[in-house]
Amino acid sequence: MRGPALWLLWLALAPLPGAPGPAVRAELRVRVRLPGGQVTEERLQADSGADCISLELRAADGALVTLTADFRQEVKIFRALILGELERGQSQFQALCFVTRLHRNEIIPSESMAKLRQKNPRTVRQAEEVRGLEHLSMDVAVNFSKGAQLSSHIHNVCAEAKEAIYTREEDVKFWLEKGVDGSMFEVLPQTSDLPDLQRCKLCADRWKPCICSYSLSIEWYPCMLKYCKSRDAGGKVSSYKCGIRSCQKGYTFDYYVPQKQLCLWDEET
Repeated sequence: MRGPALWLLWLALAPLPGAPGPAVRAELRVRVRLPGGQVTEERLQADSGADCISLELRAADGALVTLTADFRQEVKIFRALILGELERGQSQFQALCFVTRLHRNEIIPSESMAKLRQKNPRTVRQAEEVRGLEHLSMDVAVNFSKGAQLSSHIHNVCAEAKEAIYTREEDVKFWLEKGVDGSMFEVLPQTSDLPDLQRCKLCADRWKPCICSYSLSIEWYPCMLKYCKSRDAGGKVSSYKCGIRSCQKGYTFDYYVPQKQLCLWDEET
């Protein structure tokens, strides 16, 4: 079923315009259809006091994907817990974290997310809008022990990915201008530094360094608020928030790994 089946529940005791409202923490579970037809449950959490939200879903390949948006620090964190291939010498799961700048209007505010309610919790939903695939070159590593200076959520979200937290040089420049300590960032080797550096899918030796590629998709998220109009007794027209628009967006991340063994999913089939 397509359509805005989620609506914002605006409390009768909402604060006056301009007055800060009380901090709200809330969780919502939404059934979402994946591209292959499978149905998964997506968990959305919002904390208006900390001004952050998170979305979590299990992808068709079994990977657990999480998106955390820290509005206060203008940071978003993607985490993927990827099931390992034990017969190929991998651990039970592999964790990756990708940290990028959070832009305005990418997703609805945490306060609005915390007020979302479902009319039909059993309905399987698909996004109303499919946003274009974003291809990102993650050319900088983030030091886990110092990451809390960038966002306090890195400590919890990326705990399993301490040696695999990546960001982009252009995002680093933005954060440095905001006063973030630059010592947490380390520029990774690139093909210009290592002429023999290949993409992992083209590399025959599992123990050689290469450029890995990982793709994930946020299948359903509230990307925009909807506004309706009303007219009072005097004929004056005003607008009010009356719902949300849902979006789907895919991401592909390229990043350096010291050995292809850490990127076995990125192989030619």
